[in-house]
Amino acid sequence: MLKTESLFLPKYGYMKSQPDVNDRMRGILIDWLIEVHLKFKLVPETLYLSVNLIDRYLELEKVKRDKLQLIGVTAMLVACKYEEIYPPEIKDFVYITDNAYSKKEIMDMEYKMLKKFEFNVTVISSYRFVERFTKLSQDNEAMFFLTQYMLELALIEYKMIKYRPSMLASGALYLAHKIMGKSEAWPLKVEQYSGLKEKDVRPCAKDMCILLQGVNSSSLKAARKKFSLPKFGEVAKIQVES
Repeated sequence: MLKTESLFLPKYGYMKSQPDVNDRMRGILIDWLIEVHLKFKLVPETLYLSVNLIDRYLELEKVKRDKLQLIGVTAMLVACKYEEIYPPEIKDFVYITDNAYSKKEIMDMEYKMLKKFEFNVTVISSYRFVERFTKLSQDNEAMFFLTQYMLELALIEYKMIKYRPSMLASGALYLAHKIMGKSEAWPLKVEQYSGLKEKDVRPCAKDMCILLQGVNSSSLKAARKKFSLPKFGEVAKIQVES
């Protein structure tokens, strides 16, 4: 995973080349996709792959703002076909956009995206690393959900693209341990397998802490609402001190 995680990652700074969309619009799109992902009851990995495909396409192609949602639902359609046993149909994505796009438009965009990516859609996500790291540190379900919550907040925030998936997972785990008062915030086993020292992880964890502290004042509420549900341990209700 560590050897291949840097393959097919978007480069931070790509948004400067977009004349008609910005990081705020990207955040609104991903916030909405978190709601769609929950509504369709999709597996976690589908969301991470969807965001990866969106960012990679925006890096390669200049996009008009009225087509941004089309790129979002098409990326999720591709991710569903890759990750899900029973993926939603195209008509479901037409419905979820309130008929803003036709079935043909989504199919055409799917063709364009896959051609641009040369059909390379196998990527290593931060979620996969969190699965591994929480097992190594023998964390409970609540700790796992808290790290997942922070990763989804990071998906929304454009500037977090600068961190590779293993670093995002490490920062989320380190911060979750700190918040929950775990005696060993950066366990030796995780350090050995990740190849990261505690000092390496702190900058990413600090950026995640800023995201957590600002979540109440943010207009983007999907991740917070999702992780306030009992099925996710209501971890979004945990108070984070400054």
